[in-house]
Amino acid sequence: MTDIIVIGGGIAGVSAAARLSDGAQVTLIEGESALGYHASGRSAALFEENYGAPSVVALNKASSAYQQPYLSPRGILLLGRAGEDDQFDEDAQILKCPEISVDEARTYIPILNHAITRAAYHADAFDIDTDRMIQDFAKTVRANGGRVLTGQAVTEIKHDRTWTVHCGDEVFTADVLVNAAGAWADQIAAMAGVAPIGIMPLRRSMARLPAPGGHDVSDWPIFFGVGETWYAKPDAGKLLVSPADEDLVAPQDAWADDMVLAEGLDRYSQHVTEPVTRVETSWAGLRSFAPDRTLVLGPDRQVPDFIWCAGQGGYGFQTAPAASQFVAELVLGRPPHIDATTIKSLSPARF
Repeated sequence: MTDIIVIGGGIAGVSAAARLSDGAQVTLIEGESALGYHASGRSAALFEENYGAPSVVALNKASSAYQQPYLSPRGILLLGRAGEDDQFDEDAQILKCPEISVDEARTYIPILNHAITRAAYHADAFDIDTDRMIQDFAKTVRANGGRVLTGQAVTEIKHDRTWTVHCGDEVFTADVLVNAAGAWADQIAAMAGVAPIGIMPLRRSMARLPAPGGHDVSDWPIFFGVGETWYAKPDAGKLLVSPADEDLVAPQDAWADDMVLAEGLDRYSQHVTEPVTRVETSWAGLRSFAPDRTLVLGPDRQVPDFIWCAGQGGYGFQTAPAASQFVAELVLGRPPHIDATTIKSLSPARF
């Protein structure tokens, strides 16, 4: 049986390890003390089938059936103001959101102000139970005889017919190495003697606000302005607001930039009647993209036993079921379940 090491305990790595464990002996290594600590633990946790590049949408659609037990209704509401018609029309078309009246939009979000001139809505957007999905994938690894190890930061990687991965005093060996290290994917590649592909960690900030005006926000849809310059999403009786920032930073335990957050909250405030009077807490995560903003899945073109599972950006959870299945199909020699065009767009060979 093939021995495989998966580096990275976010949703990308855990899902890949689960799929690979059905046919291989898998060891999942995560440097932090818990799974899903970085980007996966700071996700907006939304499944929107039409959100992303064409290859992302294809993976979303292929993931839909698997996602169902983890989803709960949310809905999505796009808002436009005077002078934003062209961008509004483009966004509504991409998201397949039918236009509704502003009065109807206020039945979903009663705090919309009179600057709103257009709105579009559809119900087919869902919250994802992200923690349960991660834990279920981890349970699958263990049930199939694999190991899920946390607190194992990689310090050295050697390759001589097989892979040797050092985590301090711990040493792991395998025939195949899967790089699912998120923002650190290029660093892991360089450590392994593999050419980096230009993964860009982009910071995205988030603020948690008290429910505006004392409203019950539990049934509100996620709502946002044109061009994705901010969004707001109900969460546990509060409202999460993001400036939808994408600032390039080094791989790190990210934190929110106060000025960026303030600018995003101002953009949100221009659409609603209730002022932001208090931020309860704030944080940031890293959405890591390849140069073409499409996932990178499959064997490196120069080192075929080094498997990329990277560049998930903000689409990690919604693409994970299909992306992980595809990685396992490639590694285990099984027929792929996604189309040839999508396969080509995901291949590391494009770099």
